[in-house]
Amino acid sequence: MLATLWDGHGRIWHGYELHGADNIPEGPGLIVFYHGATPADYVYFMARLLIQRKRYCHVVADHFVFRLPGFKILLDVHGVMHGPKEECVSALKKGYLIAIAPGGVREALFSDEMYTIIWGDRKGFAQVAIDAKVPIIPMFTQNVREGIRTLGGIKILRSLYERIRLPIVPVYGGFPVKLRTFVGEPIPYEPNITAEELTAKTKAALQALIEKHQKIPGNIFRALMERFQTQKKED
Repeated sequence: MLATLWDGHGRIWHGYELHGADNIPEGPGLIVFYHGATPADYVYFMARLLIQRKRYCHVVADHFVFRLPGFKILLDVHGVMHGPKEECVSALKKGYLIAIAPGGVREALFSDEMYTIIWGDRKGFAQVAIDAKVPIIPMFTQNVREGIRTLGGIKILRSLYERIRLPIVPVYGGFPVKLRTFVGEPIPYEPNITAEELTAKTKAALQALIEKHQKIPGNIFRALMERFQTQKKED
């Protein structure tokens, strides 16, 4: 029921499309995606995947989300995980499909219409995939930065975030831009690869999806006009 509601919202407000779902393996896997200002595109993806493929995907969220009062039921319903590495490895070994945005809140707030990947030196996700012996699947949603924008370019807000680690950056928008999620080819498990090497490989694969499917810099008006394009973008 909830998946149907979210899918309907995505169809009506964004003309949402999912491409490349066949790249998601039948067994366990770790989906790595670019984080827009909000995770709405991931919610649309999760709903569409559940409806079309009967696959349920859990997602790892930032720690602060679990401190928000009254959010526990909502997080449980949407399959949100707290994300200690041990919990993720255990879930993957049980056959789960898990999604994570290594850029997290920092990427959500401070990336912009240039779609810059902001991971810093985060590589825990790669170690999780290695320990669980599962493939990594890169994923990107076209125009995700045009639907909702942030004021993350204001330097004092970045400094304040780094000090208190709370998402206090204002956002604006809610524009009904065209959203298309593209799932890339899996990066298979390699027993001798290091976390650093796998992180670089994953980042390159995600960057390739951005360069292939996103016009840079992003433009709100152009993204709105894409709602009227009748031909679907190729995978």
